[in-house]
Amino acid sequence: MGRTRTKKKAKATESSSKNPPSVQALLEKAESLIEQCDYDLALRFIKRILDQEPKNVVAREMLGVALLETGDLVEAKETFLTLIPPNPDAPSPPPPSAYLYLAQLSDDDPKSSLSYYQSAIDVFGVQLKGKERATAGDGAGDDSEIKSNIVRALIAMVEIWMDPSYDLCFEPDAEKTCEGLLNHALQVDPGNSEALQALASVRMSQERPDDAKACLEEAWSTWKDLDPDDPRLPPLSSRLSMVKLFLELALYTPALLVLKGIMDNDDQDVEAWYLEGWCFYLMSEQAKESGGSLDEMTSEELAKDSRDCLDTCVVLHTNQEHPDEPLLDHAKELISKLEALGIQTSPVEEEEPEGEVEWEDVDSEDEDVEMA
Repeated sequence: MGRTRTKKKAKATESSSKNPPSVQALLEKAESLIEQCDYDLALRFIKRILDQEPKNVVAREMLGVALLETGDLVEAKETFLTLIPPNPDAPSPPPPSAYLYLAQLSDDDPKSSLSYYQSAIDVFGVQLKGKERATAGDGAGDDSEIKSNIVRALIAMVEIWMDPSYDLCFEPDAEKTCEGLLNHALQVDPGNSEALQALASVRMSQERPDDAKACLEEAWSTWKDLDPDDPRLPPLSSRLSMVKLFLELALYTPALLVLKGIMDNDDQDVEAWYLEGWCFYLMSEQAKESGGSLDEMTSEELAKDSRDCLDTCVVLHTNQEHPDEPLLDHAKELISKLEALGIQTSPVEEEEPEGEVEWEDVDSEDEDVEMA
């Protein structure tokens, strides 16, 4: 009987060795690991796929992502380059995401970055036209994701043109180029909040605050009534940027409302606490200039709220080992100014128990209950 069982086990082992996981199964596993941020293990599965299918496009793109996330930027860039022309192994059409990754990996060369973004937009444009033709007349299909990708790539191009660390912002046609890119974005997706917000930023750089305010309020109106966890909300980075623009325009109430929505969903966000502290600080300063109060709060009350937010920001920054050192420096600078005004850290309030046990009221029949 022992030999029979051994034979069966051997056959089972032999059978399993003849049926290794399929490429599709390996792809699904690798994708799952990337979603879990387990990039090192994902790389092992991706390499197994490429051993079987060296030209597998999905696996090559996953390889680039995993290398990027593990800090191997050179290898990541070389991998993404294999997915676009003129590489002989590039698929046709190439995946637009490869161009987007290459644009981000070329931040030291703004013209190359702009070229990659434009190539991604061209591919997305072909996809959009194909989708429109495929759904013509029946109203079916959802092209919102493609439109959103085009708009974000156009906004990224605007940000490169406006970045003072590059020489592009000093070129004579920089302003006209940014206007054209944002007009294109709003033609692709009229009323897109991120495009309107980017236009507000351009208007601020043009010293047109009233126009900036109009653009910003229109952008905010498209999503301000959504729930904090609604997937239609703009990305967190976009909402934080909106808060900064509101602060620059001295629009404190909408800034605080946007921050409330962010914190309702994540009360551990370092930048949100910093911006809220900065907002209250600016409100406190304005209150002093306007007679001592603002929105029914005194300058001192606003300053105390500012101190509480900034203290929380510093604690979270330290605990999370947050990489933004300039943010921490500014938070500490504001705290020093508040201390000079006599605004100290608020005492920590101890939480009271939900209910007190009245031991003296316990019935005598319960006196024999063991307290373990």
